[in-house]
This record gives sequence, structure tokens and C-alpha cells, in this order.
Amino acid sequence: MSTQEGAGLRDRVAGVMLGAAVGDALGAGYEFESAPLGPDGPQMIGGGLGGFAPGEWTDDTSMAWCVLEVAARGGGLCSERGLTAVARNFRAWFDSGPADIGIQTRQVLWSAGPAPTAAECTSAAAAHFARNGRSAGNGSLMRTAPVALAHLGDTEAIVRAATAVSALTHGDPRTGQACVLWSLAIDRAVREQVLDIRSGLTELDDEARGYWTDRIDEAEQGPPGRFTPNGWVVTALQAAWSAIHHTAIHPTVIHDSQAPAESPGPHLADSLVTAIGIGNDTDTVAAIAGGLLGARWGAAAVPADWRRISHGYPGLTGEELIELALSAAGG
Repeated sequence: MSTQEGAGLRDRVAGVMLGAAVGDALGAGYEFESAPLGPDGPQMIGGGLGGFAPGEWTDDTSMAWCVLEVAARGGGLCSERGLTAVARNFRAWFDSGPADIGIQTRQVLWSAGPAPTAAECTSAAAAHFARNGRSAGNGSLMRTAPVALAHLGDTEAIVRAATAVSALTHGDPRTGQACVLWSLAIDRAVREQVLDIRSGLTELDDEARGYWTDRIDEAEQGPPGRFTPNGWVVTALQAAWSAIHHTAIHPTVIHDSQAPAESPGPHLADSLVTAIGIGNDTDTVAAIAGGLLGARWGAAAVPADWRRISHGYPGLTGEELIELALSAAGG
């Protein structure tokens, strides 16, 4: 691998978490119509349901950090030990009194107890699903980005880890399937510089493959604005993918001393604007989209003013989130 290729790969790894965090923070102020979108589109206004500061990420990235922190220690996310560490990070975040937390996630983490194992969290989530019959919220998809970083290039491990991390709080099979599709898409974007969520369909069983093929077709037919409300994992994925798919890419050529290189232009930022313009659960849809966009275009595509003020639980800056992402991906 050339020095230039290595730098590009490193930037895309960094972009996964930074993209998710800035999408989350950008959408926070508009969640469930907390504030109207102005004529200039979404801005880093803060506020929202949790009274967040401008640039501060919400529960979406906070829970992603809970996964990322374990991945950054090494060893992956497939073992019972690793999954228990994630579960206990979730509970520590829960005990910190977060300003915003999903109803289902709150109930599951409360039921799992003060120092839960992975098995206890998974059992609590399964029981919640059995009682309610509907437990397919978007709360595990919003935090799935670190899974790909922990297992880059290992499809089998990504499938296992995405499914298991989702199941810690969400017992409905659709949530795990969505996490598999999105995590594999992030993996491919980082390694191959391709935006595609269909490649993961081959890892699903026949029923799920047919179901998600139809849902992806719908997302690509658009328009993005039809995918609301989007608190359901299916419409959340459709909204995020439709925003990415329907936002034009205008690459530009940059000439340097070595060779011409293609820059993505504003596709990452423009896609996040599209995602937030859909409305409803704006921070989550933008966080989901941002993880994949960052994987494709890299941290360099994130506007500098967004990057500079990015921060959140547990007292990190966006730059520190990047360092953890690089550690999770093996440096």
C-alpha cells in the first residue's frame, strides 16, 4: 500500500465516527420539530430534546462510544467478555442521567440490572420483545458504526458482532438485520471507497433478503421525504440511505505535486442536510447516514466548523473520538 493510499484509508476510518457524531449533533436541534429549519438549512444550533450545546452529540453517538471504547481495547466485539464490557458501558452511561434516551433502551437497561452481563442484557431485550411484540426501534442501528471498525474485512465477524451488539437492547430480528447491512456497508466504504448497502444482502436468510431488497428499492425510488416518521429501524435505514442515494455527488479534481486526485466535494455535508430535511428523528437519521458517508469520503470531507466544535459524552472531543476509531481499526 502506498503512503497516499494508507493516508486515505486512515482518513476514512477516522471519518466513520466523526461523520456519525457531526450528523448527530447537526440533527439534534431539529429532533421531532424542536426548531424549524431556516432558509439556510440545518445549523449547529444545539438545543433539541436534551438541551444540547452546539456541536454536542446525543445518545446516538454516546452509545456508539460505548461500543467503540471496547473495540479500541482490541479483541473485537464477538466474545462474551467484549459484549459484557459494552453492556456495562451502556449501563454506566444510563446511570449518568443522559438528557435523551430511547424508551425501549431505558426499559431494557433498567431491567438488566446495575452491572449487567451481555447475557442479562440480551435476555432483558428478548423479554421486552416478547411482551410488546414490537421492539424494532432505531436505537441499535444508530450506534452500529464501530462494529465495522473492530472487524474490517472480516464479513463473518461483522455479521456476528452487529447482530450481538444490537441484541443487547433490541430483540426484534429486523434490528439486527439492519445493523448487519449498515455495518457491512461501512466496512466496504472504508476499504473499497464504495457506497453500497446491497452487498450485505447475501449475508441474510431468504426471507430477510427479500424483505430488505424491497425496502432498499423503495428507498432508492424516493423521494427521501417519504420516509417519516422514522423511529422504526426500517424507515430510519430507508431515510438515511435515500438521503445519501438522492444527493448529487459533484467531485472535483485537485492537482498536487504527485498526481491529480479526486475530492468528493460537498456530498457528505449535502447528504446530511437532506437527511435532516426529512424531519422527525433527525439526529438519529443523520447519525446513521453520517457514519456511512464518513466511511466513504473520510474525515477530511467534514466541514471544519462542524469538526471543531464536535464533542459529547463522556467528555470527549471529535478528535478524541477519531483516535479511538483508529485504535479500534488496529491503528
